[in-house]
Formats: sequence, C-alpha cells, structure tokens
Amino acid sequence: MAETPEETPETTEATEAPEAAEATASEAAPAAPAATTRREKLEVRRAERRGEARKARTPEERAAERKEHREHNAAERRRYRERNKAKRAEARKDRPAAEPDHAPEHGPGRAKVRQGIVVSDKADKTITVRIDVVRRHKRYHKIMRTSIKLHAHDESNDAGTGDTVRVQECRPMSRSKRWRLVEVVERAK
Repeated sequence: MAETPEETPETTEATEAPEAAEATASEAAPAAPAATTRREKLEVRRAERRGEARKARTPEERAAERKEHREHNAAERRRYRERNKAKRAEARKDRPAAEPDHAPEHGPGRAKVRQGIVVSDKADKTITVRIDVVRRHKRYHKIMRTSIKLHAHDESNDAGTGDTVRVQECRPMSRSKRWRLVEVVERAK
C-alpha cells in the first residue's frame, strides 16, 4: 500500500484560516457596497436597520436615534425651503410687476362709474338706468347676459328715456338711490 501524506493540524488550520477570517469579517460588519442611487442607499439603510433591530437597545438609545433622525429631516427641510425660496425670488425678479386687483378708476376711496341706458325718467329728479352685463361663466364658459337696474339722482331732469348715460356711486340719497348722473353720453333718437 502506498502511503498518502496525512494532513497535519498546522496545514488544516492554515488552509481554513483565510476562509474563517472572511466569514468572521462578513459577520462582524456587513460590507456595504458604495450605494450610488437613492434606492440602493435606502436598501443599505434598511439592511442595517434589520441588523440593528435584532440587537436589544435601551429606550434612551432609541430616543437618541429618533432625535437624530428628526434633526436630520429638519435640516433637509430647511435646505429644501431655502432652495425653493431662492428659486421663487429669482422667478419674481424676471416677471413684470403685478397689476393691482382693481381697475385704476375703482381703487380704494374712488367711486364706481357705470354706463347704461335710461329705462324710465317718470319720477322727479330720478332716473332708472339699466346696466347690461355680459360675462363668461366661470366653469362652463358660456356667455351670460344679465342686467341690473339702478336708481340715479338727476338734479336737473336732464336725461330722457333711451339715453345712454354715465352714473357714479354716491352717498345714499333715498331708500333706493345710491347713484347720481354724471353725464349723458348719447341722446335717444
């Protein structure tokens, strides 16, 4: 019989040593590959959390982790808001100045002026003016025509039925009169 060389204890330890070292290194600290995308980073964090979840942590440690997490999120929010604020300021700089919400003739402290047709001048020093309003419906975009009747003060009984007149808002002169005649724009034919 041929003698086979038996492995000595030193050779077995030497051959197992590199494999054992790799196994203990991977168990001690899981090798985290360089995560480049957001998803990879999240997966690495989840894997770390799963590893940490097995360990028993004290409530103080968990509270400290939560506090650190909140502070990190707050810092991220601050940076995000500052970036957005800078972007909005830059966009505002490029835009032209905003127009006021009201027409210049109807600003605060200025009386409204309307133009309409006189439908009645029978009362003394009072005319009834119909103001036609044409506007588009907000949702359905159909053109809607409506009219409003106003009573206006006409001191000299100047306007007649069918005249196109301009009236201006004023103090209450009677129960229904809050407008006064400014001018007769066009006489009825």
